[in-house]
Amino acid sequence: MPFTLTSVAFTPGSPIPAQYSCTGADVSPPLTWVGAPPATRTFTLIMDDPDAPRGTWVHWVLYDIPAVQQALSEGVPASGQLADGSRQGQNSWRRIGYGGPCPPSGTHRYYFRLYALDRALQLPVGATAEQALLAMAGHVLDQCELLGRFTR
Repeated sequence: MPFTLTSVAFTPGSPIPAQYSCTGADVSPPLTWVGAPPATRTFTLIMDDPDAPRGTWVHWVLYDIPAVQQALSEGVPASGQLADGSRQGQNSWRRIGYGGPCPPSGTHRYYFRLYALDRALQLPVGATAEQALLAMAGHVLDQCELLGRFTR
């Protein structure tokens, strides 16, 4: 079974509902994954917008998600450390947790990328996407992504 990431909120390539954006409740969408490699110890999730005017805009950084997890429920709290031990990093707004689609105008693409890792990153709460990607180097077993779009 291939490593795949899906959401019941939107299908791949389709619009992300407004409730998950800055024009709505700005809560994270529910995500589910299957097919992670057996040696997976943790997952890291990074959501970004490569179409932002000033370069890629990071919307969410979540790392050290336990390997037993196969889903994230809607509305993950914006706390630095979650009950399962996962940690959240700093997005491009310099806030901890999820920040939904919020393009200045037009249609932007939003990539949710999930990485299966052979170890925990053990980064402190508030790490950036760049710090997470550096810590993951050489430890990625597999990765998958889910693309959504949002128009404002």
